[in-house]
Amino acid sequence: MKNGIAVFLVVVFFTGLLLASGAFFEVDETQQVVLTQFGELVGQPITKAGLYFKMPFIQKANYFDKRILEWDGDPDQIPTIEKRLIWVDMTARWRIIDVLTFMKTMGTEQNAQSRLDDILDAKSRDVIPSHKLIEVIRNSNRLLEGGARSSLESSTDELTETALESIKEGREVLSRKVFELASASIREFGIELVDVKIKRINYVEEVRNKVYERMISERKRAAEKFRSEGQGKRAEVEGQMAKELEQINAEAYKKSQEIKGKADALAIKIYADAYNNDPEFYSFVKTLESYKKTAGQQTTMILSTQNEFFKFFNSVDGSRALIK
Repeated sequence: MKNGIAVFLVVVFFTGLLLASGAFFEVDETQQVVLTQFGELVGQPITKAGLYFKMPFIQKANYFDKRILEWDGDPDQIPTIEKRLIWVDMTARWRIIDVLTFMKTMGTEQNAQSRLDDILDAKSRDVIPSHKLIEVIRNSNRLLEGGARSSLESSTDELTETALESIKEGREVLSRKVFELASASIREFGIELVDVKIKRINYVEEVRNKVYERMISERKRAAEKFRSEGQGKRAEVEGQMAKELEQINAEAYKKSQEIKGKADALAIKIYADAYNNDPEFYSFVKTLESYKKTAGQQTTMILSTQNEFFKFFNSVDGSRALIK
């Protein structure tokens, strides 16, 4: 008897514990909960954090996120008004604002993501094909201001001609149009669209090759321009250097000639003073200098002894000196 009571109490305890564990559920700050009973919605959604009670085994707590959620679709190939195919990669942010409606229409967040794929892709196809390629790429006409326009005008390819066109709306405006169209279509599912952005634009293979070729040609043209400017600057510097060098040489030559002129004048004065003081001695010294310059060890001269050149070879007493 005692063993039967003990077994009964154990069964009651574990049953109560099991029921209690299924009767309570917790909701944190990032969640909201909708209760369902046999698949039917029960009561109002729970949006505040806390510990709550439900009927175990009968009611089910369905959790949904209250935070802003991310949608990141696959790139979609869309034509522009010029019939150029581009890959458009978009991203969006959304959140659940009416969890009961969301539960009825979508059921799960995965279903909502799939529905967003359809809606945003469709709305982007409604907007982008009615605009030019440049409207999808650029946000402003900044490229046409200042020196950038003259740089682009030097190219003649089709894509560059497109780049020179002024835009009326731009990429941000197109993103806003997609956002407004999609918001109107998605609100019936209990979802609020927070933001839509064109994340990336890529060209199809044919257009991408043209873009790469244009980029390469532009870089080469810029390199040639810089090289030409550098060579011009080099010629300018070298010309200035040659001019300054010529000026320095001219000034140095002028200075050397002035110094040489002063030295020659001083030498002439010294010679003149020496001649005036003793003409005979001056004549003797100058004659000896001429002997030194004209007669060397290997010099042979045949002249008369009466020649004026040999006047100092005569002896002091008037007898003639022997010439060896």
